[in-house]
Amino acid sequence: MDKIGNLKREKKVFRSRVIFSVVIMLSMTLILTLRLFNLQITKHDFYVEEALGNQMQNLPITPIRGDILDRNGKVLATNEFGYRLTITPEKVTNLNDTLVELEINDYIDTIDIEKFNKNLNRFKKFHNIPIKFNLPESLASSFLVNNQMPGVEIEPYFHRVYPYGASSSHLIGYVAAMSKEDKSKYDKKNYAGTSFVGKIGIERQYENLLHGRSGIKQIERNVAGRVVDSKVIDPSIPGQDVYLNIDIDLQIKAESLLGDTRGVIALIDVTDGSVISLVSTPSFDPNWFVDGISVKQYDELKNNEDLPLFDRSTKGLYPPGSTIKPMVALAGLEQKNITIKHTTFCPGFYKLSNYSRKFNDWKRTGHGSVDTIEAIAQSCDVFFYDLAYKMGIDQIHESLSLFQFGKKTGIDIPGELGGILPSREWKKINKDEPWYRGETLITGIGQGFMTASPMQLALATGAIANKGQLYTPRVLMHTQSKNGESYLESQVQSKQIPIKDISNWDLIEKAMRQTVYGKLGTAKRLNNKLSYTLAGKTGTAQVFGLDPEEKYIADNIDEKLRDHALFTGYAPIENPKVAIAIIVENAGSGSSKAAPLARALLDEYFIRNPVDSEKL
Repeated sequence: MDKIGNLKREKKVFRSRVIFSVVIMLSMTLILTLRLFNLQITKHDFYVEEALGNQMQNLPITPIRGDILDRNGKVLATNEFGYRLTITPEKVTNLNDTLVELEINDYIDTIDIEKFNKNLNRFKKFHNIPIKFNLPESLASSFLVNNQMPGVEIEPYFHRVYPYGASSSHLIGYVAAMSKEDKSKYDKKNYAGTSFVGKIGIERQYENLLHGRSGIKQIERNVAGRVVDSKVIDPSIPGQDVYLNIDIDLQIKAESLLGDTRGVIALIDVTDGSVISLVSTPSFDPNWFVDGISVKQYDELKNNEDLPLFDRSTKGLYPPGSTIKPMVALAGLEQKNITIKHTTFCPGFYKLSNYSRKFNDWKRTGHGSVDTIEAIAQSCDVFFYDLAYKMGIDQIHESLSLFQFGKKTGIDIPGELGGILPSREWKKINKDEPWYRGETLITGIGQGFMTASPMQLALATGAIANKGQLYTPRVLMHTQSKNGESYLESQVQSKQIPIKDISNWDLIEKAMRQTVYGKLGTAKRLNNKLSYTLAGKTGTAQVFGLDPEEKYIADNIDEKLRDHALFTGYAPIENPKVAIAIIVENAGSGSSKAAPLARALLDEYFIRNPVDSEKL
C-alpha cells in the first residue's frame, strides 16, 4: 500500500514558507522603522510646521492711520472705532450661498456683493476679506449672537472720519478702497492688510507717513475653522500725525465768503511760504468716499456743472489779467524800458502801426497821462500795451518766469498744474504758428494765452512783498509719532529773484499801496478803517474776446462766459506777513467782487494775529 503523504517534503515546504513569512515581516518592520525614523527624526521640523499650518496662520496687523491736524491742533481727519463684516473664502463651503444668506438677512445688499466680487482676486483665500464697512453696533451684535456661518466674521476696525465735512476737502483729500494700481504701487508686505489709501490731497501726498508700518499676528483655528487663540509676533507701528500750516477757522471763513460761487482763495505767509488758507469752491463731503460712495452720490458730484470735485486752487488755470501788471512794470523798470519818471498818454485805446485793430482800455474815455504808479493804481491797459510792445515777448517771458509763472510752485499737494507763460517757442510747438505783435500786447495785461493758478499769483505777490524772495509754498508744518518720540519738520525753501535796482521794487510797492489808498485807486473802497496797511492789485480777466467796437454788458452774456474777478495783495506794507490771491469765476469786476472778500478775510486774520504798531 502506497504512502498517503511525504512528511519530509511537507516539512521542507513548511520551513520555506516560514522563512518567507519572516523575511516579509522583517522587511515590513524595517520599512516601518525607516518611515518612523524619517517622520520623527529626519523631517520632524517640516511635518511639525505642516501640522501647525493647518491650525496656525500668520496674518497682517493693519496699523492705525495717523491724524491730520491744523496749525492749532484742531483735528481735520481722524479714525473712529467701528465694525466690519468679513469673509474668509477658504473657510466657506459655498461662497455664493453664503452671500445670498447674508443678503436675505439684511447684513449686505447687492452693491456690497458687486464690490466684493470685484475685489475678490486682490486677496488671498485665507485673508479675511471685508464685504461691509461701518456696521451699526446693533447689527454687529445681532450677527455675533445669531451667526452660524463658518468663515463669516465681525471684526472691529478704525474707519476714517472728517469732522469738518466738506470744509477743506480738496486740500485734506480722502481715503478710499485700494485699486489695482494702488496694490502695485505700494509695498505689498506693508500694505498686505490695508483696505484704504489716500486718493487726493494731503491724504495722498503723505500716505507713507500717515499709513504707519504693518505688524504680524499668529492665529490658531479649531477644526471648525474658528479662531480660538491669537498672539502678536510683530506689533504694528501707528502712522504719524500730520500737522498742517492751515488754520481751519480761516478756511471756514474763506468758504463762507465765497459762498455758492465758483472760486479760490489762497493766503500764504510771506516770511516762510506757509499756506495758511487754501480754499476751492464748490466742495464735497469726503466722508462719502471712505466706506464706498453710492452711485447716486457720485453721479450727483460728477454731473454737477460747477465741478465740485475739481480743485481750482492748484489745477484751475485762469488768465491772470491785471494782477500781473506790477510784475510787468517791475520788469520794464529793471530792463530800462521805462524809468520812474516815464509817462504814457491813454486816450482809451492803443494802436499798432500798420495794424487796423484797436486795443481798448477798460476805461473807454481814457486815463490821460499816467506814470508807472498811476498806471498800476488805476490799472491803465494802454500804459501796459505800450510797455509790452517796447519789451517784446522774449523779454516779458524771461522776466515773468523769474516769478515762477509757467512753472509749478512746488506746493506739497499732488496734481498741481504749472499754467502757461507763452513764448515764440511755446506757440510754435503748441499752435504751429508764428508769434504776432498783437499777442505781445495782450500778454502784457495778463490775457491771451497766459494762464496761472491762484497759488502762482499768491506766490508772485509774496515775492513783491519780500523784495524778490520767492518761497516754495508749504502745507505741511510737521509730523509727529503717536508717542511723541519721532518728529519731522517741513523745511523752508526759497530763491532770490535778481535785483538790479532796489528803488524799482520800492516804486512797485508805492503803486500797489496807491491801488488801495489812492484817490483813483481801483481798490480804494478797501481802505475804510483798516487796522493794518494793505497793498493790492485788482484784476478782471476776460473769458472770451470782444470785437474792438463791442461793449461788454454782463447781462447779455451767458454766466459761464462772463469775466473773472481777481484780487492780489499783501499786508502789512511796512512789515509784510501775508499775501493773498482771490479768483471768483464769472463774477465780473475784481474791485467790486474779489477785493471785498480779501478785506474780510484779512480782517479776520489780523484779529487773530494783531499787528505790532511799533513795527509799522
